[in-house]
Amino acid sequence: MSDRKQTLTYADAGVDIDAGNAFVGRIRQAVSSTTRPEVIGGLGGFGGLFSADFSGMQEPVLVSATDGVGTKLLLLQQHGRPHVAGIDAVAMCVNDMAAQAAEPLFFLDYLATGKLDGETLAGVVEGIAGACRISGCALIGGETAEMPGMYAPGHYDIGGFSVGVVDRPKIIDGSAIEDGDVMLGLASSGPHSNGFSLIRKLIEVGGADIAADELSDGSKAIDAVLAPTRLYVPAVKALTGEGVVVHGYSHITGGGMFDNIERILPDGLAATVDISAWPVPPVFEYLLGFADVGRDERYRTFNMGIGFVVILPEAEADRAGAVLREAGESVYRIGRIHQKDGDAVTLTA
Repeated sequence: MSDRKQTLTYADAGVDIDAGNAFVGRIRQAVSSTTRPEVIGGLGGFGGLFSADFSGMQEPVLVSATDGVGTKLLLLQQHGRPHVAGIDAVAMCVNDMAAQAAEPLFFLDYLATGKLDGETLAGVVEGIAGACRISGCALIGGETAEMPGMYAPGHYDIGGFSVGVVDRPKIIDGSAIEDGDVMLGLASSGPHSNGFSLIRKLIEVGGADIAADELSDGSKAIDAVLAPTRLYVPAVKALTGEGVVVHGYSHITGGGMFDNIERILPDGLAATVDISAWPVPPVFEYLLGFADVGRDERYRTFNMGIGFVVILPEAEADRAGAVLREAGESVYRIGRIHQKDGDAVTLTA
């Protein structure tokens, strides 16, 4: 009987260090395209370095956010759209920070997969970089973990982490919201990254083929269902830059109109949302045509066409609308704040 032991390498266990190094080389240009003057060094260090200059602020407050893409990833992987996963990971973080009027400074990602597919994961990072450029934040680092046995072939997971800053006197947290304020809704690009467990169930129940189906407007179902999450940082920057008085922002994510508006309302106030004030995008008509989903369930699960809400004095509404449209947003006046006499958020048509 031989005492000779089998020779093994990390690659024999399913982890290819050389492929990982090649992947870092592939994404270097995408990462460098997001740099800001405050970034020190480049890709490959043990930590991202950022030399912050807050000299123009009275009392700088750091704001942090983390999120993922949820089960939308399963459809993105199935239909080969890794760049959308990257955009969504950024959007879900920086949109949350924008809801407090914070400027995103930098972003980091965590990518985990069973077997490193450089082409696919590079697509994710390129999506991240594109979203960072739009949002004005630097992609200063990340981690790519190759973990054989943890993920099915072709599957990956992504987590996003971002840090921003806001001057304390300029934090918008909803505490200034008053009776009589109006709500402006900014159009979404589709379902964004929320409600996809229900979306996948609707597709299953309806026997739908999103790759082949068309919507009522003639567009492809797959493009609308898997559209990347809209980035609202430029819209908030535009309002701030023009000095528009804003009392509250709400990023319409999981929980829809109900939970995300209620969470910023001061005690004693409520919101009435006029759901006839904007057109429901065809993608929601398509998905919700496969099963009977009640009205409140729809508006609690999906954004139904409104991805971000601005709450402000009525005297500011017209000017805000003009600023937002100039910034490229589709804007609708969707409701009003009033004294609470029942539910915190009520839908009306």
